[in-house]
Amino acid sequence: MRRTPVGSLIAILLAVGIVGWLVLRALETRSVYLPVVPWLVDVAILALAGGVFWSGWAVRSYQKGKRPSLDGIRAARTLVLAKAAALTGALLGGWYLAQVLVVLGDLTIEPRRDRAVAAGIAMLCSIVLTVVGLVVEKFCELPPSDKDRASSEEGESPAPA
Repeated sequence: MRRTPVGSLIAILLAVGIVGWLVLRALETRSVYLPVVPWLVDVAILALAGGVFWSGWAVRSYQKGKRPSLDGIRAARTLVLAKAAALTGALLGGWYLAQVLVVLGDLTIEPRRDRAVAAGIAMLCSIVLTVVGLVVEKFCELPPSDKDRASSEEGESPAPA
């Protein structure tokens, strides 16, 4: 498996932000307004990031030799969970970015400002989830094998995984 490209995650965040902004603007022209993002959303996203990091820390401990054994399936599931967390964080970050963009022009109105702050905090929590996903992907990366090291020392490119 390849690591998730950061550029793809940024593109997803921006694309979802732009499309979400267009949809939310269209809804607001029809007097349909989203409620303020509840603080429980921030707690849930950060709890998810903590769970992903905890799961990845077990894999990292095994690779550093501090853990005696680790099931290969658990390591593979942790990698998939990390990839999903990175993607989910980018998608949610784009959605909350769209909510911030919609109310950006009306920050002098207190309810709109409160909505922008709540969505901005949720966007930051989503970015934390994305970063944790990328870090845990790095934790799950296998060190190069002896064969790969020997071929890279001889100037050959390592075989693709």
